[in-house]
Amino acid sequence: MEVSVKGLLRRLFGRGAPAPLDPDRSDLVVVAASFEDAEACSAALARATTWVTDAPAVLRHHLRIPAAQVGRVCEIAAQDGYAPEPAEATADELQTLVLRRVQVLDALHCSQERSRMAGLAQRHDGFADGWDALQPSPGE
Repeated sequence: MEVSVKGLLRRLFGRGAPAPLDPDRSDLVVVAASFEDAEACSAALARATTWVTDAPAVLRHHLRIPAAQVGRVCEIAAQDGYAPEPAEATADELQTLVLRRVQVLDALHCSQERSRMAGLAQRHDGFADGWDALQPSPGE
């Protein structure tokens, strides 16, 4: 029993645990995506051929938001652990904003987050275009 307690403590406090997934890694590839409003997240994930179900992924939501609202949208999303992906500013009326966070992905939570992001974008006069998920390239 003592061995398993030590293992549990090691997992809880990070010793011997794998490093968290860095969303800026250069070997990340899109493993699942949906930019179709009518498609269920479960269908998009079922279609994914390289997605590792029990491994962390970078879930990204692709939004278009009025430039004046981008800061507020980022503040609200940060409360749920999202950070904006670095992007270039444009002169367009709607700015492209990609919000991302690392999580183990499943259909239920993906669907909940997709809905949350659609509501956030809509409340700030924007649009949620879709989502994608990235994981390290197979063989890396």
